[in-house]
Amino acid sequence: MRPRLVIVGAGPRGTGVLERIAANAPSLYAGDGLDIHLVDPYPPGGGRIWREAQSPLLWMNSMAEDVTMFTDETVETEGPVRPGPALDAWSGLPGQAFPGRQIQGGYLRWVYEHTLAALPGDFTVRHHPARAVRLTEGPGGVQRVHLEGRAEPLEAEAVVLTLGHLDAEPDAEQRESTAYAERHGLLYLPPDFTADSDLSALAPGEPVLVRGFGLAFVDLMVLLTEGRGGRYEEEPGAPGGLRYLPSGREPVLHVGSRRGVPYHSKIGYPWTGANPPLPRFLGPEQVEELRARPGGFDFRRDVWPLIAKELGFAHYHRLFTAHPERTGLDWAAFEKGYAALAPEDFPTPADPGRPPGRELRDLLDRAGVDPADRLDLAARDRPLRGVRHGSFEGLQSALRAYVAADLDRSHDPAHSPDLAVFLGLLSVYGQLARLGDTGTDWHGFFSYLASGPPGPRLRQLLALSRAGIVRFLGAGLTVAREDGVFRARSSSVPGARLDARALVEARLPEPHLGRTRDLLLRALYAEDAVAGPEGLLAVDPADGRLRRTGGGTHPRRFALGPHTDARSSGAFTRPRTNSPAFRQNDAAARALLCLLREPAARAAA
Repeated sequence: MRPRLVIVGAGPRGTGVLERIAANAPSLYAGDGLDIHLVDPYPPGGGRIWREAQSPLLWMNSMAEDVTMFTDETVETEGPVRPGPALDAWSGLPGQAFPGRQIQGGYLRWVYEHTLAALPGDFTVRHHPARAVRLTEGPGGVQRVHLEGRAEPLEAEAVVLTLGHLDAEPDAEQRESTAYAERHGLLYLPPDFTADSDLSALAPGEPVLVRGFGLAFVDLMVLLTEGRGGRYEEEPGAPGGLRYLPSGREPVLHVGSRRGVPYHSKIGYPWTGANPPLPRFLGPEQVEELRARPGGFDFRRDVWPLIAKELGFAHYHRLFTAHPERTGLDWAAFEKGYAALAPEDFPTPADPGRPPGRELRDLLDRAGVDPADRLDLAARDRPLRGVRHGSFEGLQSALRAYVAADLDRSHDPAHSPDLAVFLGLLSVYGQLARLGDTGTDWHGFFSYLASGPPGPRLRQLLALSRAGIVRFLGAGLTVAREDGVFRARSSSVPGARLDARALVEARLPEPHLGRTRDLLLRALYAEDAVAGPEGLLAVDPADGRLRRTGGGTHPRRFALGPHTDARSSGAFTRPRTNSPAFRQNDAAARALLCLLREPAARAAA
């Protein structure tokens, strides 16, 4: 029999692995052909999240020019570079447009079909529109993937799990909130993918508490406003320049979170000039040193300071090279002094309130850097820390001013060091993919600064706030179950409270193996797979092989994506950024092809 491979999850990550198989097969694999089985209830290419069958109102939070599924000369892989069009070139959209997710789904479907055509002629691909519910092992190491509704499993010599984002069973607090809502006739919506949530029970005019101010909230906001017939018109001179015309079917969204503010707006101007030379202080050498430490590393103590120094380097490189009139020292002299600073001189979001080290302060003073031009990661991370208001009403205008200022800043090239920090974040993320365990605080910080909504969404938020459809609750949000209602309080408005009969958790489910609704992963976790500290599937960060409870890795099982502790910045990425996802896909594809060409694999068949 011919060798066989099963890929569970046919979304963009599975498609990316398939593309790398097509790229590497001519040099690594020859002979008996290969049968590839894709298992996913959703269409190949887009998968669940990026399927074309979803609301046209939902957008990507990336510009069209920043989305590609193809390698380029910056990607450090052993396999060949196979260039292809980014989303803007494929779709004909302007590079700085924010496409709808339906368009991205079409792009991913095309990439999948393009990849099928690029496979060797003796390779076959079959899509099984079903759910994989269990993975077992037969004689000779044969992998058996059991499908829902099918008596006989798929058998293969190797399996790749590219499952993407996963649903999860509710945790203890969510179960308590669900039970409380049932007892008191309330409505509680736990974490979910907003596009798949049933929002019909949220009644017009009803106060709704929303916990979470990230991208899930933006989707919720869109579906409950424009999705219910509201519309916008231009209003020059108003904050954000828009006015919202309600349909009368909208609920009133009272939103808050730990930070109390939306994610930072996407940058709205192009990059010009030389990129900061990254990585500089957190690169392969530092990552290997961290991985080699006999006692392991502590992320807060050992990694955060390196991140802070790297982001500072990107920030000041841009300030000195693009805005020299705001500095009093030439870049070469500043860079020499900066390189000599210890990482401990750099405050991090993990240590709020700690001032910069004396040597860093002295260097910035000598360089004549204005306090407004100094990078303060902790202040950016928690802009409402210490800010207090006497009432929720008083908070509204202050938050609108904050959002308007963020929107203006993100579209003003005078603040281009912010874009350099964004590039620094991408560089750091790519390096941290090699470490494995990085902690949820880092991912939250990255998403807040680098993965926020398009500017037009914040314009809409301002209009909705002025129309009274969105109300801000502030930072440090807590929601209690008291007196038969959900009761919200925040540190931004001490002593005040707001009661509502509906509560929505505007965030994705936590991808913990112990609570995932994916039956295959839960069975793996119970039988052989290892969970990392965050409850994610533990894998070799180099090629994605699953770690085993008895030690070592499984030779025939691979996993890539956000359900693993080697998750990267995404299945698709900006062109020319040496994407860690592309590197992982290439390493996994090459390992698979080498495994499947071996005589032992063929004998096992």
